[in-house]
Amino acid sequence: MEACERVWIHEPRTLHGNWRSLMPGCRELRVEVGCGKGKFTVETAQSESDVLIIAIERVPDALVLAMESAMRLELNNVFFVSLDAGNIDEFFDDSEIDLLYINFCDPWPRSKNAKRRLTYHTFLEKYKKVLRLGGEIHFKTDNAKLFEWSLPEMESCFLELRNVTRDLHANGPVGIMTGYEEKFYQLGTPINRCEAVVVTKQPRPEDEKKTNNQK
Repeated sequence: MEACERVWIHEPRTLHGNWRSLMPGCRELRVEVGCGKGKFTVETAQSESDVLIIAIERVPDALVLAMESAMRLELNNVFFVSLDAGNIDEFFDDSEIDLLYINFCDPWPRSKNAKRRLTYHTFLEKYKKVLRLGGEIHFKTDNAKLFEWSLPEMESCFLELRNVTRDLHANGPVGIMTGYEEKFYQLGTPINRCEAVVVTKQPRPEDEKKTNNQK
């Protein structure tokens, strides 16, 4: 970890509202929730050098591998943090992020664990808060059940769905793949993908009712 000091953010709370200070003049600020070993993160940063990417990863071993990849390529537009996505609004200011990636997250298949899915509405509402109006969530998964469950969950949060596909690579590879995605593609497993756009900051009706009742 110490060898990767240049790309490792120890105290992310200190950058709340000021993440762009890491790369003044960047075209966009993007966040990846759960970057794993960092293949997608690093290749995206390399291909779009004018974009600032903040990669979140809670597994220490994976985080180190991701940071080492960025260090080897001497990238200056990607940084890594370890934090809980459920508290993302404590680390980023309202409307601070342009784009948020969720790639191949844990599907938590049992119904009783639905609240732990990164596309559950409580997570989505927090993403909406830190994304600017017109900002986007790009979601990819090999898990068809999670994908079908996530689409109405996103719509319930007033996120507008665009470019929904259930077989992203049907006609050949599209875009930068994660390490998992490459394996799934080679196995012939269809990849589901969608873009969810923030068209309003209005909360879900159910959440709004809860807030009013608490008052």
